[in-house]
This record gives sequence, C-alpha cells and structure tokens, in this order.
Amino acid sequence: MNTVSSVTPARVTIPLTAVEAADAELLAMGAYEPLNGFMTQDEYRGVVHDMRLPSGSLFPLPIVLPVAAEVAHEIAIGDVVNLAGPGGFQAILRVTDRFERSVESEARHVYLTNSREHPGVDRLFRMPRWCLAGPVTVVHVTPSPYGEPATPKEVRAAIAQRGWRTVTFFQTRNPPHRAHEYLLKTVLEITDGLVLHPLVGPTKSDDVPASIRIKTYRALISGYFPANRVLLATFGAAMRYAGPREALFHALVRKNFGATHFIVGRDAAGVGYFYQAEAARQLLERLAPEIGITPVTFDDIGYCCRCQATVSRRTCPHPSDWIQMSGTMVRRLLRQGTMPPTEVMRPEVAEILMAAFQEES
Repeated sequence: MNTVSSVTPARVTIPLTAVEAADAELLAMGAYEPLNGFMTQDEYRGVVHDMRLPSGSLFPLPIVLPVAAEVAHEIAIGDVVNLAGPGGFQAILRVTDRFERSVESEARHVYLTNSREHPGVDRLFRMPRWCLAGPVTVVHVTPSPYGEPATPKEVRAAIAQRGWRTVTFFQTRNPPHRAHEYLLKTVLEITDGLVLHPLVGPTKSDDVPASIRIKTYRALISGYFPANRVLLATFGAAMRYAGPREALFHALVRKNFGATHFIVGRDAAGVGYFYQAEAARQLLERLAPEIGITPVTFDDIGYCCRCQATVSRRTCPHPSDWIQMSGTMVRRLLRQGTMPPTEVMRPEVAEILMAAFQEES
C-alpha cells in the first residue's frame, strides 16, 4: 500500500464518506489495478460508455471522488489535498483532473436504470456531481477489526504459503446457507484452494453487518471444511448493486488478489428486479478470457426431499420436491424467531444469526 509517515501540507481537507474512504484505501493497495487513482474525466467517460480505460484496459465501474462544486473550483490541477474519512482514515490526493459528471448517463449505462428505487442509483443521485482525480497515498488507516488477510499482497502471500496453483474466489455479502456450502465444496473438487472473500465495506442497511457475517463464515469453515483448503480473507469495497457490471468488477479485482477461478451466481451483485437472472453470468463468461480468470457457474441449488440431499438442476430431476434456499427466506425466518431447518442452514451459523437478530429487536 502506498503510505507516507505524515500528512502532506495542503490547503484543503476533503471529508470522505465510508464508500469513498474504502475506494481510496483499495486504490492505494493496488486492489483496483489497472486503475491507479480516482478516475480522470477521460477514464470516467470510457468506463461509463465502453467499460474501458483510455489504455484499452477493461474496467467496468466508475471509481470517482465526488466533491461539492465550490470545493472543485477552489482546487487547481497539481494541488495536493488531504482526505479524511471515518475511523481516522487519512490520505493525500495529488490532483490530476477535475470534472463534472453526468449522473443521469452514469445511471443509465452502469445501473441500467434511473429508478431511485435502486439503492445504487439513489446513492448516485444524492452525491455531488463534481469530481477530483488523481493517485492516492494513504497516511493512516485503522487496522481491520477482522484479523484476516485484507490486501492483495497479504492474500497472495497466504496463497503462495499454501502452495495453491489454482484458486477459486467466492464473493459474498450474505451469511452462508447450505446452497453456498454445496457450491464451495464443489469447487474444492476442481481447484487447489478456496478463498472465501466476503465484501466488508458499506452495504444496504438491511444487509447483515460484516462483523456478524465474519462469525458465520468462521463457524462454517471450522466445522465443515478442511482447514488447509480454505482461506478466509476480506474485501473492503462497498456494494454498488450494479448487477452484471459489478459482477465483472468483482472478478477483475479478485485476479489482483490471486484468483484463477471465480464463482458467479445467476443474479450476482443484483438487487430487486433490476437485472435479468443470467445477465451477470453471460457478461463475465464473454470477457473472462481477457481478465485471465475462469468463471465457475452453477444452476439453481436446493434441498431435494426425495433425494435427501442438496442438489442442483444439473443433478436432480425433482425440482417440485425442493426446499428452496435464499438469504431473504433465512432473514424472514430469523425475524420471526424461527430457526431455519438444517436442510437450509447449519445450526452453528443459524445460532449466530438468531442471536444477532434478537439483539436488534
């Protein structure tokens, strides 16, 4: 990670939201390569319209630093500004560009909708329209509370230490149920190791907090997986809920962490009714060769009462006998004070979630 020992003197200090601080830190640690700083206007336009940086490199999501118009007009190209975020986060930005973006066009191209019902679009329309661009150097960041590898360098080192040549990464923002367990165990049959790589940055208010999710991942791994085949690491980005583009983004950045394979779900990074079920999978499969990563896909998964096993549509002819599994269904049961059946979720995981839900109420 690019760091300095003290804050560089600057005329301006810009307060960052949690999302912007997460992006600044990830840029500095190299997680967003080939991007090396908050985007310039040319980079922004290329990414929004064509998913390409001016160099031709693939990059599907805008990574920008929004600022109020009066702040943008006060700053000149070449200036150094301080960035101050939650939890004592501090960084410096060397300004290479400033520009006004079109949030309407961005919503239409990136999120495929201008509806304020979409959480990513709603956030976009509430942000300032002017942006500053440039490379970021981190001055101070609060250590991760989770104690797991968090930077590309740390994760790659852990993979190398284990001697894995092929590694599947699993992006998740939900507690694990038995369908997740099924697909995770399946990929362990085809690659040397698995990196369970939960997103721990800002998410929707009704998502399960990262601190609780980390406990559920640890419980699942310790109880039901060989310790030498699975690595738990964290990814500090925020969720954008941008569907196909965000699924592609998740695969691309996992390559920087050491992935050779990447699991992509039917509605990866989706929300509500905004994306077609297969869109994320189709986009990733088309562009995966350019990233240099192998997508791993699964059909619907459920518990078949006739087969008495967790199955997929590829392996079971009895879909009418299935108990369906979803995070939504699990959350509904827990809010009702009902433990999910063991066919849906391991008791060790459900107990952690039940305790957290009871604490909330």
